[in-house]
Amino acid sequence: MLEVIKTIPNRSEFIRSAIMTALESACPVCNGTGLLTPKQKEHWKSFARNHAVKRCEDCDELFIECAKADPT
Repeated sequence: MLEVIKTIPNRSEFIRSAIMTALESACPVCNGTGLLTPKQKEHWKSFARNHAVKRCEDCDELFIECAKADPT
């Protein structure tokens, strides 16, 4: 990978952009660690009572959907 990075004209900008993109895509609950603290897990269990993780039929990505009926 180092050899490929050496060929990039503006390596600093490329690296900065890659880091910013990764930070913007981090999970808002675990901040990208992939792990929940015991307290975060309690909050998640409470949240999950009315929400479900679903897979989109169009793009095949996971998303969170509110399980309660829409009042409107």
